[in-house]
Amino acid sequence: MNKLLTTFSQTNSDSGFAALSLRAVISLIFMVHGSQKLFSWFGGYGLDGTGQWMESIGLAPGYFMALMAGSAEFFGGLFLLIGLLTRGSALVLAITMLVAIFTVHISNGFFMSDNGFEYAFALFGASIALMFSGAGKYSVDAMLMNKLNDKNIS
Repeated sequence: MNKLLTTFSQTNSDSGFAALSLRAVISLIFMVHGSQKLFSWFGGYGLDGTGQWMESIGLAPGYFMALMAGSAEFFGGLFLLIGLLTRGSALVLAITMLVAIFTVHISNGFFMSDNGFEYAFALFGASIALMFSGAGKYSVDAMLMNKLNDKNIS
């Protein structure tokens, strides 16, 4: 368990373009969904509308839950995009997807066409992959680790 915690707290990663391509795609998806909740962009309902809906499905207080989900998606997505605190951001996003799966989608079955959990499950899997792999060589995490390593050597 200690080794697992140490792995998640590290920012270094040897992944190359695979992590970068995964980060780029899912960060955009998360940021758009988060901006719907936070800012009413892309046809979203903003904090008030999303909060009322969340309250109606039992996630109370709705406004706070909308703020938490929207912030996790938007800022977590932004952090993934630049590769900053990637493992922690990916963990928060994975938890957010689990909440979405079990509070909204699970009762509708698997397929997205029926509002099932298929899409949220794919985002959960991508988040878990980044949680284990880290941001990769092309990230702020890698840049910070290189600077820290350079200071330790000199």
